[in-house]
Amino acid sequence: MEVRVWTNWARTASCSPTRVIHPTSTDEIAAAVVSGGRVRARGSGHSFNDIAVAPQTALDLDRWTGIVRADTETGLVTVRSGTPLCALNADLHRLGLAMPNLGDIDAQTVAGAVSTSTHGTGAKLGVLATTIASLELVLADGSVVTCSRSERPDLFNAARVGLGALGVISTITLQCVPSFVLHASEGPGRLDDVLERFDDLCAVEDHVEFHWFTHSDRVILKRNNRTAEPARPLSKIRQRWEYDVMENAAFGAVCKVARTFPRHTRRLNEFCGSMISGRSYSDYSHHVFVSPRRVRFVETEFSVPRESLMDVIAELRAVAATLGDRDALIVPCEVRVAQADDIWLSTASGRDTAYISMHQALGMRYKAFFDAYARIAASVGGRPHWGKMHDLTADELRPLYPHFDDFLRVRDEVDPGRTFTNAYLDRVLG
Repeated sequence: MEVRVWTNWARTASCSPTRVIHPTSTDEIAAAVVSGGRVRARGSGHSFNDIAVAPQTALDLDRWTGIVRADTETGLVTVRSGTPLCALNADLHRLGLAMPNLGDIDAQTVAGAVSTSTHGTGAKLGVLATTIASLELVLADGSVVTCSRSERPDLFNAARVGLGALGVISTITLQCVPSFVLHASEGPGRLDDVLERFDDLCAVEDHVEFHWFTHSDRVILKRNNRTAEPARPLSKIRQRWEYDVMENAAFGAVCKVARTFPRHTRRLNEFCGSMISGRSYSDYSHHVFVSPRRVRFVETEFSVPRESLMDVIAELRAVAATLGDRDALIVPCEVRVAQADDIWLSTASGRDTAYISMHQALGMRYKAFFDAYARIAASVGGRPHWGKMHDLTADELRPLYPHFDDFLRVRDEVDPGRTFTNAYLDRVLG
């Protein structure tokens, strides 16, 4: 047991739990849960809000990792909940398997990623939680239960995106696919052109997204498609230049300049957009989906109905044009899509979805733009990412989710004493 100050990756949340436990078995997780007081499981700390804050008992799952079993014929893989996505991706690849879709960052634990409705992009693909075949959870009374579509289906519908509010996920069984190669095409574009073609791109590309330099009309358009051709990755030299030098070291230096001289942020954002060059390569999926992100930032994201995307972007452009230079964003905005699903608290529940992520470099002003974005998103029924910055309460969230009260009913059944709550859950669930 240890006690020390914990801070998340974005340095936007911290706490000093009364105790920290590193379980190495399901029995140890259960013993910690029933030992008294509030309990929160935590993973890598890559949420941008205080969802992982554990003021009393923190379960750090860093010693509860790895694949438990894998069936390479069916693709069903059972993994311990504390496994970082980067480790899972590497282990799956050695087995000839892969996740069908991934987000841009792989630092999260698998449990943290699915529990907050983390997603990648693809009009015919769902959030990461849609790949869950079954879950094993430790409930508030210390019992260990399994749920799936056929076994305790209501608990399954709630726990796939459960916010850590129902119990501690012990293991997750994922429906994986055979390893595959993606052909990546990334290059500069103009916002109006990309928006005009976006629906067509989403229909024909396996994975499409764009990064918009918010104070210009410049974008980076990324298209990733499955290919039967062998992997032809970028050379090691070019990888170091593109990722280590340009996207991290050089961009970090630009952010430092903007932080020191914020009145130049808008011009620096435009400058970064003008420096984009194209690249094309093929590699195994997890090497293409994921990008190294060493420049720290804060982030807010809302999911909006796909049909509302153009209107939201238009309003964001108007905000970008009117905010002062000191409130400008240096980090590009990211736009992705996902298919509708049936998970109760998934941000894509019941509707095809577009995701718009707004970022700002750590230590710079963001509140004016983020607040304006939240108002715009609210006008079209936008749902906040559960692990990113937002101010919504249970009363505001309830109308956005048809099964919100079903989730609360299941929560009352499995955790009537609120063993797993914290201030964040009190706000968003009531």
